[in-house]
Amino acid sequence: MQIYLDHAATTYTDKRVLEVMRPLFEETYGNASSLHGFGRAAEKAVMKAREQTAAAIGAKTEEIYFTSGGTESDNWAIKGIAELAGKGHIITTSVEHHAVLDTCDYLKSRGFDVTFLPVDETGRVSANSVEEAIQPDTILISIMFANNETGVLMPIAEIGKIAREHDILFHTDAVQAVGHVPVDVNETDIDLLSMSAHKFYGPKGVGALYVRQGVTIGRFMHGGAQERSVRAGTLNTPGIVGLGAAAQLAVDTMTENARHERMLANRLTESLLALPETRLNGAGAERLPGHVNVTFSGIEAEALLTFLDLEGIAVSTGSACSSGSLKPSYVLRAMGLSIEDARGSLRMSIGRENNVEQIDIAIQKIKAAVERLQALSPLFAQRRGGKKHV
Repeated sequence: MQIYLDHAATTYTDKRVLEVMRPLFEETYGNASSLHGFGRAAEKAVMKAREQTAAAIGAKTEEIYFTSGGTESDNWAIKGIAELAGKGHIITTSVEHHAVLDTCDYLKSRGFDVTFLPVDETGRVSANSVEEAIQPDTILISIMFANNETGVLMPIAEIGKIAREHDILFHTDAVQAVGHVPVDVNETDIDLLSMSAHKFYGPKGVGALYVRQGVTIGRFMHGGAQERSVRAGTLNTPGIVGLGAAAQLAVDTMTENARHERMLANRLTESLLALPETRLNGAGAERLPGHVNVTFSGIEAEALLTFLDLEGIAVSTGSACSSGSLKPSYVLRAMGLSIEDARGSLRMSIGRENNVEQIDIAIQKIKAAVERLQALSPLFAQRRGGKKHV
């Protein structure tokens, strides 16, 4: 049995979404910018998708701009504001996705001042620390809605209120959140928001950037007059239609899906925490319903992932392999984990198609693999007083 527990990386495209997309490949295939009937039909489909996408986050239709995904949306939001400002100060956190961190590093190399705020042991940034970091020249606050490794939710409403009180623009990378937890840009005072369709059962390669009406943002790509002359390029009409359909479907089924995923996540967490010297990362903080990030003492999670992959179970680690050397997760390190514990962490993200049988099989396989690896681990034996856990 193949068991997929890596929905934070990507989701499959829902069959209902594919059916909505199909006519855009075979029948309504005109360029949405063309004036003839084929083009007008495509533009009508794009407009419906724009309405669906806006409704999913409580926005206005004209506040939605389609992009190639979350990375482009993050880059555009941050660079677009910085370009118009010319100089200034940006506030973000040390646990953002690299699409935000690397963009901020780029701007820092171009003379902008950037504050990377720390997080507490649960992975949350303090709203007070955001306010304390504000400077007279602060032009943007960019803080993710939910962390991609731990699923921990940030205090977005509090931060949005602070940003509004200080008349500072507020951007959030909501790629992991949209479609999984309620998101309302007005209730949380969000000015710019990034999303990506493939995180909520839509197609890959398409996303959106919400820009609050009245906020001016620099042009990201030059060329044609698409997207109201701020984002050039022929519209990916099938992808955009898929994004809209997936967004509406995710919102319509959110309560039911969240209840199901949370039940499975709790079942998985409780069973795995029964293993010796195992910890839940982000414990005590509000998290996305299907995210579970666990540290197993004394093992390398890369080895665990390989064992599980051979058993047909897809998960991910909190580590990334770079230049032939294993680097511990910067997110977990920022939360206070040691290098060894960060390397022994596994991320499991549950989706709506998972069931109890799959979770129970995964628990059995994970436990067996962890116990086997710990039995071979000198580090684990040392922590257990010289006795190997068999």
